[in-house]
Amino acid sequence: MSSFLRSLPNWQPYGTPNYFIFLLLTLIPIAIAIWFGKRLPIYEELVSIAFISLMFGGLHYLQFFAFIFYLVWQTIVVFAYQGYRKKANHNWLFYISILLSLLPLLIIKIEPTIFGHNSLLGFLGISYLTFRNVAMIMEMRDGELKNVTIWSFLRFMIFLPTISSGPIDRYRRFNEDYVNVPSREDYLNMLEKAVWYLMLGALYKFIISHTLVTYIIPPIKLAALAAGGVMNWHTILYMYAWGFDLFFDFAGYSMFAVGISYIMGIKTPINFNKPFLARDLKDFWNRWHMSLSFWFRDFVFMRLVYTMMKRKVFKNRNTTSSVAYLLNMTLMGFWHGLHWYYVAYGIFHGVGLIINDWWIRKKKAVNKSRKLIGQQPLADNKWTHGLGIFITFHVVMISLLIFSGFLDTLWFHNLLSQPK
Repeated sequence: MSSFLRSLPNWQPYGTPNYFIFLLLTLIPIAIAIWFGKRLPIYEELVSIAFISLMFGGLHYLQFFAFIFYLVWQTIVVFAYQGYRKKANHNWLFYISILLSLLPLLIIKIEPTIFGHNSLLGFLGISYLTFRNVAMIMEMRDGELKNVTIWSFLRFMIFLPTISSGPIDRYRRFNEDYVNVPSREDYLNMLEKAVWYLMLGALYKFIISHTLVTYIIPPIKLAALAAGGVMNWHTILYMYAWGFDLFFDFAGYSMFAVGISYIMGIKTPINFNKPFLARDLKDFWNRWHMSLSFWFRDFVFMRLVYTMMKRKVFKNRNTTSSVAYLLNMTLMGFWHGLHWYYVAYGIFHGVGLIINDWWIRKKKAVNKSRKLIGQQPLADNKWTHGLGIFITFHVVMISLLIFSGFLDTLWFHNLLSQPK
């Protein structure tokens, strides 16, 4: 098996024209079956397994074995908890199940920091698969998810378009799409959208992002490192270039994933919705990496608020939400990696959301006072909207500069600016 996997080419999802050609050819039977109101479950799983093998082929063959181990592990954890949940509902077993589901991800995040090398348990896409599993266990705990079959679970887990980097789907939404095959009219609309998403993804990833990362960012980065110091104008240029590249690269990938999902008859959620037009940080997180931000909102933030209010940790509900914002975003920062700039990025957005929330409350209070004395409310028009977009855009860009890790290189590991 190892020799076979090593002999395979290593095709990263949506990375080359060859990948798209072979993938689209293999999807033809699936599209024809959906056109006639049917599914080809066995064929679909074989296609997923084949392309997963290519994703972990060549020098990455060990990731395939890590993936299989992970899949077996999560199947045991999820179905053990489902069996238990039908009989009882104790907190401690729920927390243990969540911890066991998170354990492989925690190991691959912590091991490099402690031992200085990547974990053998790591593979491309483990974070996004873990989010799916944890969400399922939480929904089983809430009684919203019952009688999951092993085949529907595995189909959800190895769904090819989104396996490596999302978007993060929810089991119930995915399974409903799979069971209810779209009508011909609906499927034609889905195919039309799929073509648009694939074309837009190609523009984002293969043209705009490629141009930025190949021709624009490298000379700016070298100039910024050569200038050195705490901050310089080249670093400001790098901030904008890298921020746009992150968006177009990831949004392009997400467009590909959604487009391929639509061809397979699954309406995978959109991941980005014009995030740089957000008028405040809360609006930004409703537009940026939406499947991730909504996951943290539903399964971390809301549960933190509920728990703290139930136990009356803070008397003031605004204090409760502020603490929840900070913990939620800091946890998101830690999820990206155990480096100071990821954690600082999370704290930055946590504090930003607290300020955002404070301003919204303050504005309502001021408008209420002005109304009582017969004055007009504070201005809320296209100019204030534009100002909000301008401020939010630059706050986000500063946060992305922190997230990029470039400041770590500039401040602590910059060999170019050191005297010779």
